[in-house]
Amino acid sequence: MKRLALFERVAWGVGLLLIAVFTIARLQGAVSSRLEIARFQAARTAYQEAAQSATSARAPVPVSTGVDFTLWSESRIRAYQENHDEEGRQPQALALLEIPRLGLTVPVLEGTDELTLNQGVGHVEGTALPGECDNVGIAGHRDGFFRVLKDVTDGDTIELLTLWETLSYAVEDIRIVEPEAVQVLAPTGTPVLTLVTCYPFYYVGNAPERYVVRARLMSEGY
Repeated sequence: MKRLALFERVAWGVGLLLIAVFTIARLQGAVSSRLEIARFQAARTAYQEAAQSATSARAPVPVSTGVDFTLWSESRIRAYQENHDEEGRQPQALALLEIPRLGLTVPVLEGTDELTLNQGVGHVEGTALPGECDNVGIAGHRDGFFRVLKDVTDGDTIELLTLWETLSYAVEDIRIVEPEAVQVLAPTGTPVLTLVTCYPFYYVGNAPERYVVRARLMSEGY
């Protein structure tokens, strides 16, 4: 009975500790995200003010500033927090990616290494840069920022906010492919956006497939 009581106390202690770690990670991670988004917005505003007169300038599209960890795995939350705790580890965003219906706002960083994808989503090397008239490839973790893609549907709006414009895309194709199907990231000659993450979303271990969301450009402007 004494051992059972001791085990119960230890279990309660571990449970409370995990809750505390999760809460701290969520709060600190949200602060780091706000700083990155705020920095990008400040640069975007400065660029637009320099490019346009006060009468013709239009205010930047407002974006939300928190990180919603509800769907994230505990390991991905820890990785996000660890990377944001390291001084000097926050790179400048190339753009902001938003999916309004799913409540996603995330910095688009350069590269797809583990460090980068623990801080945001990553621009796939060799694909068009945000704002260019071709296939822009963006990758993210299935248990992090891109877990919300499990709920994306045809017709959903995806927005890319660059320093000089807001690009609005409409989802037109969702497919599951093998990792070798790199043709989904090939040049298209037309302005499209391709989001890629691993699949299945809740697979234990290294997920064997890729979940691909393709969207076509609808409009652009300040």
